This record gives sequence, structure tokens and C-alpha cells, in this order.
Amino acid sequence: MAKIIAIANQKGGVGKTTTAVNLSSCLAAAECKTCLIDMDPQANSTSGLGIDKDKIESSVYDTLLGNKSARETILATELEYLNLIPSSISLVGAEVELVSVMSREHRLKAALATITDDYKYIVIDCPPSLGLLTINTLTAADSVIIPIQCEYYAMEGLGQLMNTIKLVREHLNPDLAVDGVLLTMFDGRLNLSRQVSEEVRGYFDSKVYNTVINRNVRLSEAPSFGKPIILYDILSTGAENYMALTKEVMAQ
Repeated sequence: MAKIIAIANQKGGVGKTTTAVNLSSCLAAAECKTCLIDMDPQANSTSGLGIDKDKIESSVYDTLLGNKSARETILATELEYLNLIPSSISLVGAEVELVSVMSREHRLKAALATITDDYKYIVIDCPPSLGLLTINTLTAADSVIIPIQCEYYAMEGLGQLMNTIKLVREHLNPDLAVDGVLLTMFDGRLNLSRQVSEEVRGYFDSKVYNTVINRNVRLSEAPSFGKPIILYDILSTGAENYMALTKEVMAQ
């Protein structure tokens, strides 16, 4: 039975997609059968694994709307142990189309029930919002990883996210856990990065991962080549960081 991990933060640009792509890739490199699900209409996780989002025939949109089973939308990737359920621009309309659907918050959970025995981990990249797509993801997930960038206003909106998680626990998924908070875009040369790190660790305490994701040019370049960092430059700081994070995640 797969452990389902949501990567969530309604703020954009905090490293959600980078974390989803690279955590799932490192889990696969550790020979854990893993499926990455791209729930963001921008489909950056999809293109980050080298899949042309304009040529996709079926996506998670089709699964949510009941047109295709989850298994019918699964794609192979360059990594033997990593599969992908891609996104597409059609997902933009899914929130509106699902409004009148019975049990709309449970659509993803019901779809994933058919494939959870096939994987050890299912990692889900959430969109930068707290709408129905994110609610579906949190309802389906066992746990959440929250990336927080080490920049100004890092904590802005976190109260809203934590409240959403609390409401999902109360009404939709009582077993949802926060696995950890991940500090991203860290630059040890900057006072700001150190200040944000202290503030986040002071607020979340032991929930903050020991691993931090450092600012790294190679990590920024990798998506434009459609590769996770371990295939683009395994000797880079970014690869080292995500391999270290993966060890922490696997130990939980």
C-alpha cells in the first residue's frame, strides 16, 4: 500500500514542483516504486520529467472527471521505478466542472484507490491555491510536506494553509498528517536566509526537516532540460540536498 504524500503551499515559487519532481525521482533511484501525480494545471512537473505537455492524450483531468481510470493515464519516465500521471491545461476547468459532482472532494482519493497497491510512494504536486484541486489532494493524502522559501514573507499565508489542513482533518481526512516543513532556496551567505530558517524552526520546531535545499544553479537549470537533478547533475549540491531529504522521508 503506497504512502501518499502531498507537496502543498498555496504560495507560488516556493519550490513545490522542484520538490515533487526531485523527491519522487530520488525515491525511484532508491528502487522504491513511485508515482508522481501532477495536479497543477501549469503542468510543470510533467515537463520537468521530459514529457511534452502538449502531446498528452490522457491526464489527471480525465481521471478526476471519470473519463479514464488512474491506470489508463500513467506514463513511464526515464527512471525505471518512477511513473507519472501528467497534468494538462484542461485541469484549469476541473474545479468548475466538479462543483456539481457528488463527493467532489473525494474524486482523486477514489481514483488512486485502484493503484495504491502498485507503489510504495505516491507524490502529488499541488497547484498554488487552496481550491478544489488542492482539497482533493489533501483528502487523498496520508501526509503533507510544506516547502517554505527562505525569502521575505516566507511565513505569509501559512496560517491559511494550516487552517485548511485542520478543516480537511475535521471533515474529510482525519488521518492527514504534516510530515514536515522543508526550507528551500536557502543561501547561507545571507542573513535573511538564516533569519527565516530560525523563524520557521522556532514556529514548527521538530517538524522542520534537517535537510535544507540550497540555492543551486544546476537545480534551476534541470527543468529546462526535462530532467530531475539526479539525471541532470548528480554531483550538484541540489542532488545532494534532495538525496538527503529522501533519506529523511524514507525514515518517517
